[in-house]
Amino acid sequence: MTDFFNTLLDPSISFLRYALIAGLLASVAFGIIGSYVVVKRITYIAGAIAHCVLGGIGAALFFSQHYGLSWLTPMTGAVLAALAAALVIGLVSIHAQEREDSVISALWVSGMAAGIMFMAKTPGYIDPMSYLFGNILMISRQDLWTIVALDSCVVTLGILSYSKMLAVCFDEEFARLRGVHTKFYYLLLLCLTALTIVLMIRIVGIVLVIALFSLPAAVAGHFSSRLWQMMAISTLLSMFYVTTGLAVSYGPNLPSGATIVMIAGLSYLLVMAAKMLRRNHN
Repeated sequence: MTDFFNTLLDPSISFLRYALIAGLLASVAFGIIGSYVVVKRITYIAGAIAHCVLGGIGAALFFSQHYGLSWLTPMTGAVLAALAAALVIGLVSIHAQEREDSVISALWVSGMAAGIMFMAKTPGYIDPMSYLFGNILMISRQDLWTIVALDSCVVTLGILSYSKMLAVCFDEEFARLRGVHTKFYYLLLLCLTALTIVLMIRIVGIVLVIALFSLPAAVAGHFSSRLWQMMAISTLLSMFYVTTGLAVSYGPNLPSGATIVMIAGLSYLLVMAAKMLRRNHN
């Protein structure tokens, strides 16, 4: 860990500072939207949206290479695919007669398959592992500004709609009777979840995204009695996990995303074990 902090202070090495700044900024969105997702119990929807993102990334790489669309970056493809998946899942769950879990499963596997197929047909070798498991150390200055923009959008909308989201998450029927447009705010929550997932891709990757969505909020839920308290604690925990994960993984050259999630998972297990011991003791 000493090597990490020494390198962090070296002015000639920027990639590590970009990684830490990106992780800390994204942690704010993780804490706020992750708390909504955990309270609403829609982590499975977040997982489906995350896996659809690979299709958007693959399509962006394919069309930008074949048709010279320089503006169609992997991040742009990820945002478009995530928002499209969120809207499809939301509208199906609200209006259609299909079983929601069947639609979610279909989108989950179709998104992954489409992404792999597009990457296979893209000139040059495209390694899907960096998208599946993330590589926070590869974040560039351009990625950092994109994360700042997305993070600002997610946090602003998440805070401004706090009271409505609170009502929708805890008692949707009561909120509807009080005149809240629950369908709109449910779709807004899914879209904010989609944007937060895009932030997570470079941090922990698609496969591990559900862990960083749910674990900080799940731990925070044991130490809070209000949703805003849960958000604040979850944000601080996410920042701690990212910083500690980067520091622990840097020296032995471990995968940073997996290390971050491992630390989050261990902290959750410790909290649960402490809770069980206290209950047995009493």
